[in-house]
Amino acid sequence: MWTTLFLAINYVVAWAVVMRVLTRPRMEPSVRIAWIMVVEAVPYAGIIAYLLFGEVRIAHAERQRANDIRERLSGMWAPSPNALADPPEWLAGVTSTVRAVGGMVPVSGNRMQLLAETDDGFTAMIAAIDAARDHVHVLFYIWLDDTSGRRVAQALCDAARRGVACRAVVDAIGSRRFTRSAPWRALEEAGVELVVAMPTGFSPLRALSRRLDLRNHRKIVLIDNGIGFTGSRNAADTAFSLKPKYAPWIDIWLSVEGPVVRQMQGVFLADWMSYTGQDLGEEMLNTVPAVEEPGLVAQVLATGPDRRAGSVSDCIHAMLAAARKHVCITTPYYVPTTSLDTAIQACARRGVEVTLILPERNDSLLVRGASEGFYFGLLRAGVNIRLFEPGLLHTKLVTVDGRLAMLGSGNLDRRSFELNYEMNMVVAGTQITEQLDIRQQSYIQRSRILTVEEVEGWSFWRRIRNNLLALATPLL
Repeated sequence: MWTTLFLAINYVVAWAVVMRVLTRPRMEPSVRIAWIMVVEAVPYAGIIAYLLFGEVRIAHAERQRANDIRERLSGMWAPSPNALADPPEWLAGVTSTVRAVGGMVPVSGNRMQLLAETDDGFTAMIAAIDAARDHVHVLFYIWLDDTSGRRVAQALCDAARRGVACRAVVDAIGSRRFTRSAPWRALEEAGVELVVAMPTGFSPLRALSRRLDLRNHRKIVLIDNGIGFTGSRNAADTAFSLKPKYAPWIDIWLSVEGPVVRQMQGVFLADWMSYTGQDLGEEMLNTVPAVEEPGLVAQVLATGPDRRAGSVSDCIHAMLAAARKHVCITTPYYVPTTSLDTAIQACARRGVEVTLILPERNDSLLVRGASEGFYFGLLRAGVNIRLFEPGLLHTKLVTVDGRLAMLGSGNLDRRSFELNYEMNMVVAGTQITEQLDIRQQSYIQRSRILTVEEVEGWSFWRRIRNNLLALATPLL
């Protein structure tokens, strides 16, 4: 009797959940099918999993507050004296897509410098913080209590003590150890304003109103509205003490000057105001002048689950469409949408040289298996896959034809496309793209070639595992 009742209740609730899955807007067919299978195949646990993680759920008030703040700061990305009014044909489709997704316009007059991938890569940033006179804004997903993390913290403490307004945001999950550390307490004592984003305390009501695994994954440092730093690197040593067996962690990090710094400032301020309710006023919205003429064209792409205008994936689609000679993609986590994987294969099939650089060893076995499930199709389409051997390649970078690039915090996975708050930057101009291509060539030199024959030689059970996980990618 109890077994019958148990199954009957599951059947009724599962039917209701399936109806919800089928009627949700903006859900891909593959995602619907995957969740229906989970709900029907795993009694009760599948229902609970969907209710917790099946929808990108944000409370209406929170979403409205974020929209209001973006409207308040719209001057940050409104047309400026350096807006690129008439981009060349090869660039126009990309910049239009980025604007449609993130709302910001391409601006010229920028200068960028690619920094070292070693721990010395933070030296220029520390020097800029040491020279700050007005304010320093810092946002990191992960901040560790190690040599690099302490150097950044000490520079902020010194700046705050000499009267510079210092504000720092860290993610509650990524930096949870750091928020209990001595450097964090030192930052508080020095007068640095601190915010822990996306707090993790669980309650049934919170779980129903807001998805629990949303994270702020951005990496942004801004000094005096004049220079910024961004890329894929967290405030941590390359030895990365959280997962040292995968070290060194190889990232990309660059300094940025010019009008696009204003857009970076807009992203930080939107987050800060959303978390604190503090209106920082018009003094933070100053126009940033060009530093070079014509300089680099750049455009910030800020995405997150509170926006419904698309994702990083849409912008990579546009970059692939613009490619004529070669595309090089570096990402630590390759768990794409079906449409993006198809677009990458199609780009290779039409004669573009497409290279995909991935780490040989991945810190997530689940992601590694899911990624391997895509390899055969990519290789058969003519995509060159290179597996980086000496450490975990954590860079997120796409370069096209030696003149266009996108880099930042976003991975080629559904988490970055749908769940994380990310900040990427599209740049056009040979001055920086040549540096980025050289850096990617250095990755290739430290990588081995993956062949179709090697993939075909994988064991039966490895292929079963990979293909099952690839089927589950809509849920990852």
